[in-house]
Amino acid sequence: MTLSSKDLIQASPIESDQETLEIALEQLRGRVSDRAFTGETMLLNMGPQHPSTHGVLRLLLELDGETIVNCLPDIGYLHTGIEKSMEAQRYEQALVMTDRMDYLNNLGNNLAYCLAVEKLCELDVPPRAQYIRVIMAELQRIASHLVWLGTHVLDLGATSLLLYAFREREHILDMFEMVSGQRMMGNYIRPGGIWRDLTDDFIPALRRFLDYMPGKIDDYERLLNENPFFIDRTKGIGVIPPEVAIDWSLTGPALRGSGVNFDIRKAIPYSSYDHFEFDVPLGTNGDVYDRYRVRIEEMRQSLRIIHQALDNLPGGPFRSTNRKFVPPPRSELGHSMEAVIHHFKLWTEGFKAPKGEVYVRVESPRGELGVYLVGDGGPRPYRIHFRTPSFMNLQSLGVVAQGHMVADLVAIIGSVDIVLGDCDR
Repeated sequence: MTLSSKDLIQASPIESDQETLEIALEQLRGRVSDRAFTGETMLLNMGPQHPSTHGVLRLLLELDGETIVNCLPDIGYLHTGIEKSMEAQRYEQALVMTDRMDYLNNLGNNLAYCLAVEKLCELDVPPRAQYIRVIMAELQRIASHLVWLGTHVLDLGATSLLLYAFREREHILDMFEMVSGQRMMGNYIRPGGIWRDLTDDFIPALRRFLDYMPGKIDDYERLLNENPFFIDRTKGIGVIPPEVAIDWSLTGPALRGSGVNFDIRKAIPYSSYDHFEFDVPLGTNGDVYDRYRVRIEEMRQSLRIIHQALDNLPGGPFRSTNRKFVPPPRSELGHSMEAVIHHFKLWTEGFKAPKGEVYVRVESPRGELGVYLVGDGGPRPYRIHFRTPSFMNLQSLGVVAQGHMVADLVAIIGSVDIVLGDCDR
């Protein structure tokens, strides 16, 4: 069970106050083995930071030599209070904060929240906007996997691949900037559709990327698939059996790496994902290497989805015409007083969502991202809560790490792909 930083006192190997040490040890009773209290095993802090976690995480390790007996994740160092802050804002204002949770899945967070608002308000989304959302979400998935790949391999001792992965990610961030004005945190996906239509330079840039990227993924595999050092650090390490993955509610590549075929885009399609053909990559052994293979193949499948969406991109509006919830186009403000009034009221008062509660889930790069949203008839969410994949996947770390060496823990953490902003909300 993941502990909060308030719940767990850091156990230091040197403690001047014997009474404080005894209190700290008592808090650990039942969470570590009895051998820790007799001195047969050692308690060691790993953290409270580590680069493979994209944030601040503390691990309390119980070690027998270099073998991990217990591993207790301690989160809370990056807590922001995003959920409560969102409840103090109007629905459209709250969207800004979703980018800051999993900051490697900005557009995916936007999409999940907007789908929840649209379900609550029964707000339509034009086909063109749905296809563009899919394109953006899959580009975001590739960008996230590239960051994961570069940092994961860097943690295992290789430098070159980090530079290659970030080079490819730059192309994606440039395209995000074309349509939203920002490389990250662009709030491009809005309730009812998207902020604005694709720009003239976006589609040519995307087609160049679709031609360019498959060869780069092949290069990554040539560097790693038969690399003896990479194989020694990943094969047979951090094995998660399918039943364990299910028992611990793992989702995403961490679950599919264990051979469990569950992808929300296939199982519960949203935003027109049922219009596209793609495969769900699966592992066979459930180890660090299989989770790497799953993410590599997921990037290829994302390119496949983007190809289909781009080739069949519908025409028509890019945002709902329901003026109760969506502001009018800027082009109407110069000649329509009614449009000016709607614009003014929406941006000063917001829209009132009906009473009710909804739950929506999407497939983020890390797994199931769920949004529970409650409306009370006012312009602000009464309650909002996120089921984030990083928080759920992190729970299994203690079980997966047992029996491994300390050096293997870095590979195991990286393979689960945790973003601490996704845990501490």
